[in-house]
Amino acid sequence: MNWDPVQHIAVHSVMYLAYICLIVVVFRNFISVVQLVMAAFIFATRVKPSAVSLDLWHRYGDLALPVSVIVPAFNEELSIVQSVRAILALEYPEHEVIVVNDGSSDRTIQELIDGFDCVPSDRSQIEVLQHTKILGVYQSRKHANLIVIDKENGRKADASNAGIGFARTPLVCVIDADSIIETDGLLRATEPFMYDTGKMVAVGGAIRIANGCEIRAGSLRKIGVSKAWLPRFQVVEYLRAFLTARVANAEGDSLMLISGAFGIFRRSALIEVGGYEHETVAEDLELIVRIHRYMREHKRDYKIGFVPEIVCWTEAPTTWGGLRNQRARWQQGALETLIRHRRMIFNPRYGRIGMLSMPQIVVEDVIGPPAELIGYLVIPAALLLGVMDPTMVILFLCLTVLFGSGLSIGTLALEELQLKRTPSASDLIRVGLAAFVENFGYRQANLFFRFAGIGRHLRKDTSWAAVPREGFDSACDE
Repeated sequence: MNWDPVQHIAVHSVMYLAYICLIVVVFRNFISVVQLVMAAFIFATRVKPSAVSLDLWHRYGDLALPVSVIVPAFNEELSIVQSVRAILALEYPEHEVIVVNDGSSDRTIQELIDGFDCVPSDRSQIEVLQHTKILGVYQSRKHANLIVIDKENGRKADASNAGIGFARTPLVCVIDADSIIETDGLLRATEPFMYDTGKMVAVGGAIRIANGCEIRAGSLRKIGVSKAWLPRFQVVEYLRAFLTARVANAEGDSLMLISGAFGIFRRSALIEVGGYEHETVAEDLELIVRIHRYMREHKRDYKIGFVPEIVCWTEAPTTWGGLRNQRARWQQGALETLIRHRRMIFNPRYGRIGMLSMPQIVVEDVIGPPAELIGYLVIPAALLLGVMDPTMVILFLCLTVLFGSGLSIGTLALEELQLKRTPSASDLIRVGLAAFVENFGYRQANLFFRFAGIGRHLRKDTSWAAVPREGFDSACDE
């Protein structure tokens, strides 16, 4: 075609942009394939842990370090008593539970006081990491290992810091108030600390979607898969994240995220780095990146581990609005973390973290989502304009649909071979079907939600985007 100069520039700009988008998608898929292969090799060559809780107790009961389980709670009056009872009943030799009421506007603090017969305590705070005021400290007369902290609202990071300051044990476990820990979850997650020489500073564990499971009184009774599509799509995402990406990254000493829903830390290390950062909406990601930075700047030998066995179950958003708020917040938090620690990117001073892990976050969380979303627009446009080979368009579709489905099915096969936690063939079929269907609408919606997160960051909107919860009793009936 004969283009005038302006048209020529515009058309070729579309072409170049289309090829850039294609290259980014190819690179992201290459990373995913490498992680899947590494995870499969790790699972195939490792010593398989015991599947029986009693065996774990006999093996590790005398080695397990005391743990403080910190539970930040905000407006959890309907379920807080059941959740705390389940945590108190965990199979662990010595653990205390510190519930931090973060300025709830409902009856959360009163439910705790009434439900556990709490009375004022003179227990002092060893370290002051939070920014807001402590209003009261209570001790349960029913459970000697239960402490309740009442404080002004400061969001989850501030509440977690308050709990860390009151903890007395070598290890602290920070969980969400609405998370369900497996009865042997603490034993499994603390195992890496038991044979450690002092290098291990944090351990994460695999988290699964509780929607569709039977949960009663804060405990998991029966594993299931939701009949609704939206939670099932998230089951596929969680499998990819926890069984491939994090397993592979942990093996390479480059794990960059321990989920805020469940993580175990050496208390001294948390205090040394200053606890959780208050001025971010993704305190879990920022904390791990800061630990890497601090340890490498101080030339400390350290390790961050991961347990691929399921240790915790969490409720997934069941509405598109809730999913949008969650994913936008994750995207915004990733941008905040990258900007805060930008000097680490491609900086050899930080070793593989600076040269590989931080650039990977840039590709996956900054460049990748916009590139793929733009690709859905510019690649067909380039084809219509005749400046892109149809083969490239087919390649893009294969990478985003067929290849993406293949990776998800591969991860599902890995889960079935190694963990066997999908209870029935029908549930397996449901998840497998979701792995394919997610590429037609859900994946694109997620990319759009990430754009919303970029917008929130540019507007400097730090308000908390809430994710509506139906509650576990509702989720189990889906």
